[in-house]
Amino acid sequence: MKYIIVGGVAGGATAAARLRRLDEKAEIILFEKGRHISYANCGLPYYIGGVIEEREKLFVQTPESFGGLFDVDVRVQNEVLSIDRSRKEVRVRDAGGREYSEAYDKLLLSPGAFPIIPPLPGVDAQGVFTMHNVEDTDAIKEYIDRNTIKHAVVVGGGFIGLEMAENLHHRGIAVSVVEFAPQVMTPVDFSLAQIVHAHLQQKGIGLYLKKAVKGIQQERQGLSVSLDSGEQIVADLVLMSVGVRPNSALAANADLAVGATRGIKVNEYLQTSDPSIYAVGDAIEYPHPFTATPWLNYLAGPANRQARLAADNMHGVQMRPYEGAIGTAIAKVFDLTVASTGLAAKTVKRDGLPYRTATVQPNSHAGYYPDAFPLTLKIVFHPVTGQLYGAQCVGIAGVDKRIDSIAQIIKHKGTIFDLMETEQAYAPPFSSAKDPVALAGYVAENIINGRMNPLYWREMMEADPSQVTLLDVRPEDAYEVEHIRGAMNIPLEEIRQRLDEIPRDKPVYIYCAVGQRGYLSSNILRQNGFEDVRNLIGGYRLYSVVTGDYCTKAKEAVAPTARKSVAKVSDAAIEVDACGMSCPGPILKLKHSIDEVAAGEQLRILATDPGFARDAEAWCETTGHKLIAQESQGGKYIVTIEKTA
Repeated sequence: MKYIIVGGVAGGATAAARLRRLDEKAEIILFEKGRHISYANCGLPYYIGGVIEEREKLFVQTPESFGGLFDVDVRVQNEVLSIDRSRKEVRVRDAGGREYSEAYDKLLLSPGAFPIIPPLPGVDAQGVFTMHNVEDTDAIKEYIDRNTIKHAVVVGGGFIGLEMAENLHHRGIAVSVVEFAPQVMTPVDFSLAQIVHAHLQQKGIGLYLKKAVKGIQQERQGLSVSLDSGEQIVADLVLMSVGVRPNSALAANADLAVGATRGIKVNEYLQTSDPSIYAVGDAIEYPHPFTATPWLNYLAGPANRQARLAADNMHGVQMRPYEGAIGTAIAKVFDLTVASTGLAAKTVKRDGLPYRTATVQPNSHAGYYPDAFPLTLKIVFHPVTGQLYGAQCVGIAGVDKRIDSIAQIIKHKGTIFDLMETEQAYAPPFSSAKDPVALAGYVAENIINGRMNPLYWREMMEADPSQVTLLDVRPEDAYEVEHIRGAMNIPLEEIRQRLDEIPRDKPVYIYCAVGQRGYLSSNILRQNGFEDVRNLIGGYRLYSVVTGDYCTKAKEAVAPTARKSVAKVSDAAIEVDACGMSCPGPILKLKHSIDEVAAGEQLRILATDPGFARDAEAWCETTGHKLIAQESQGGKYIVTIEKTA
């Protein structure tokens, strides 16, 4: 049996290795257009940023080592030009320009995807790059090493774009991100993307949302990027990262079926419309397990799984179907980890499916143990059956653990009740006795069973205080720092004694910090005769982030640090640890601590609540105390305040 594989990165190399393990006697030829095979594509941004220092670590195998280990004829810099299906041959051009033909019994296509380069004026100017493979990476790194790069513009706020923004920033380059959509990281919903926007602003990244690049001009002192808003961004380097498209031209030219997404159509056995030709990876489209609509899934994990199955099916011992992928993805954005699995709420809404969402914001582990960081976990589910559609999570630590466990439940058509029954390993350094996964299930169950009527942030934003009662049930100190306009304040502890202050003739919209006090308050009101009571999902912490504006002009993004200082920080500043506390805990600890020091003394407060820096600034404006400095380090927010008389 003679196998030919087109494409030598994730899918192609995996399939070749699997075929050899299945058949020691088979002839296997692996064609790769580029110079390299089996390299760590996802690690390329971190090599540019200097996080990965040695280039050789990016290569899992070289053509020589792979060929020797698996007895595969690896032919790099050999481009497959065409497929003659009737003769079962491929036409190939080698590095020297010579063309030749090679016959096959079974053919696997793993050509991947190619970067989208919009036809903009100046897109081919010196200093404008895409980043898709090792050659692109080498070109960018060499350009940065040889030139003085102070400012960069990243066009596109997807996973790769943000990873590149971080790594350019890591090299001391001021970075602006331009994104045509209203948010970065489109696989997640806007509410969680806003957390990312806020974090990018804290790190000094310029953010231009809902704006498009019209052109790039080569100026005497660098590049000028023109936006459709009329703004100009000066840069020394521009990275185009607006997305990729499936590389399906070879298949289409051979009259293999190509779908509506322009991906190669395959059946459940990963066969194309020609039974002797299989396809895997970024180039294929496959029905989504939930919606049955064809979609493209540009992820390495599914590509490797497809390659293993395709190799088994090509070998023919046992035909094994592919179950489909739900799109589980994760990315590092400075101190944050952002992950998603399954369908986002906006996708479910677009497809017309009934749904509800629940958002919880617990700590990554027990709050009393050091370095407990808050998580924001959102699940999307059917409002009656509880079937899980998707989940998203943003935080400093523990994000991957939660998304991975939920992904398995979603992939097996599980429900919110499965979340409640999931057993997680527990000890204070790792989790809480009530794990965030279970907590999300509990909140969803309360919604399904009618024990809580959810209120979502958009509904709160559109609420008319003359038509509804906005009730803030946080402590008075938190209310005084900041609250939703038009809201009255009755802390949870006082609500039973002050029921007469709450109008009964209109709906009551309750909110607290993260939703828990609001839930308890809504139970009290409902059981005391209030008919229309709703609780804000995610609480004020989520609402205040989601309704913020994080679009930062380029002149505000020139500093590569997140530090803001208006005066000298004293070496004698008293350190106050408010880590692990949820809002309003840190601000209350600040208030109590400031009372214990003399005028002119400074407090240095450490917190893990991402809203604390903003709250502390607002508190200083309210009280008259002096904000000395703000900075963030490894997910901790450090604020220095001087007490005034």
